[in-house]
Amino acid sequence: MQIREEKRISCPYCSEVITVLLDTSVDEQHYTEDCSVCCQPIALDVIIDATAATEVYARQENE
Repeated sequence: MQIREEKRISCPYCSEVITVLLDTSVDEQHYTEDCSVCCQPIALDVIIDATAATEVYARQENE
C-alpha cells in the first residue's frame, strides 16, 4: 500500500478540479487545505475503508 496518494477533487468555492495529496496511513482524517486556484480554505474529510478505497469529501470550511 502506498503511504501517499493523489486525489482529484472539485473546489467547493470556485469549482475548479484540483489535486490533493493524501496520507493513506491513517484511516480517517479531517483537515483544512487551501485551494491552489482561489486560495479559499477547503475542509477535507478523508476515509479509507477496509478494501483500501479512499473517499474524499470536500466542503467549504464554514459549513
